[in-house]
Order: sequence, then structure tokens, then C-alpha cells
Amino acid sequence: MIFSEKQLLTALIITHNEEQNIRPVLENLSFADEIIVVDSFSSDKTFEIATSFKNVKTVQHIFQNFAAQRNYAISLASNSWILFIDADERLTPELRKEIELTINQKNTISAYFIYRTFMFKNKRLLFSGWQTDKIIRLFKKENAFYNEEKIVHEKLIINGEIDKLKNKLIHFSYSAFEDYKQKMILYGKLKAQEELAKNTKPNFFHFYIRPAYQFLHQYIIRLGLLDGKSGLIICYLNALSVSVRFQELKKIRSKTATSRI
Repeated sequence: MIFSEKQLLTALIITHNEEQNIRPVLENLSFADEIIVVDSFSSDKTFEIATSFKNVKTVQHIFQNFAAQRNYAISLASNSWILFIDADERLTPELRKEIELTINQKNTISAYFIYRTFMFKNKRLLFSGWQTDKIIRLFKKENAFYNEEKIVHEKLIINGEIDKLKNKLIHFSYSAFEDYKQKMILYGKLKAQEELAKNTKPNFFHFYIRPAYQFLHQYIIRLGLLDGKSGLIICYLNALSVSVRFQELKKIRSKTATSRI
């Protein structure tokens, strides 16, 4: 059954130094009834480019963590249906059509998972743990919020039923080695804050076994070796993020202990 009135859609993006991505992602989202960009004071031209779009509301907000930034963006939305997109993600025409049809159907679903195709530069990565990657990107504002205890790889809490869409997002996550490496290092440092909150005390297991397991699990069990050199790079950098997490945790705990003396 279709709603008698068209259901309106708000597209949300949080950004920091996304000069290369911001224009194409905003053009990709032009079908949305409302587009909001929450920028965490980029030092490049992200904010300038975003504000040049007449159909886009652009605000700047201090970044605390990903979950808090996403919740702030949700609070700005005028419409019930939210499409949350990262700057390096793109909708195919088929996915865009499916989203429009989905939100205009009467049902009890509160949120939808969307599968993602991971792109290594301009080539699809088939394995390396990404073959089953999915994330909730479409949901009703009143039934969702991000758990702020999960400050990276943030978890969306849904009150209601969850389904999944058939068409995939294209995820242009890897453009260059150094860019992806810095992203993984940032994620590792943020994850260290989560471990600190759990009172994790890092030891040999965390410093050596956890990164090695991360690499071997993605490269062997999740078939990263079938992605060739690209798979090797991705699996290595994801393992690096785990290593950084616990090295950073060690530094934080040491500083805390020193300050108490």
C-alpha cells in the first residue's frame, strides 16, 4: 500500500576535509527533499563547496566523536525519514529508486540495512571481509539514535523492525594508501577511548595477538588473499588500526597514572 502523500526524505552527511568528495556526493543526493551537511571545521574547501549548493543546509559543529556528531545531525532533520550517507559513498540509480519506493510504502519497518560494495581505488574489492558488509543507512528519525558509547564504527539503536534493501551502496573508501592509513590510525585512536571506558588493561595479547588475528582472519578466513595485492594492503591496514588502538590505550593509561602521582 502506498501513502496518499509523498513521504519526505532528509539526507545527512558529516564531513571533515572532504574536498574531493563533497561535490559529487551532494550531486548524488539531489533527489532528497532536504540535504544537511554537518562539517567539523574542515581546513580545506569542504565547507565552501557545500555552502555553494542552494539546496543544501550547511552547519559547522565541533567534533567530539562520530556517534555524537551523527546524533547532532539527526537533530537538525525536518523529516521523519533519514538517509545517512558518508561523503565517500554513492547511490546507484537503482538504489535511489528503491529508497523512494520504500519510504512511500505503508509498513511497520523502522530502518533498513544497505549492503555496500567496497571500492579499492576504482576497482571492486570482492573479499577481504567486505563481501557481507552492510550498514543501517535508511531509518525513521523518531525510532533511532546512535549509541554514544560506540564512538567509532558507531552503532545505530533502532526501536522497531529492521529490514534490508536489495541494491547496494558504492563505498569509495580507499583512494590512496596514505589516506586510508591515516583513517585507520584515527579509528584506532578513537577505539582506544572505548577500551579505556571498559577499563581494558593492554598486554602482550592486545599488542601482538589481536592485530595478528585481525590480519589472518581477514586475509585467510575472509579470503583477502583472493583480492591480490589490494587485499593484502586492506588487511594489513585494518590490522594496523587494531595495533594503534592498544598502543594508544597504553599511552593514555600511562599519562593518567603519571598525573595521579
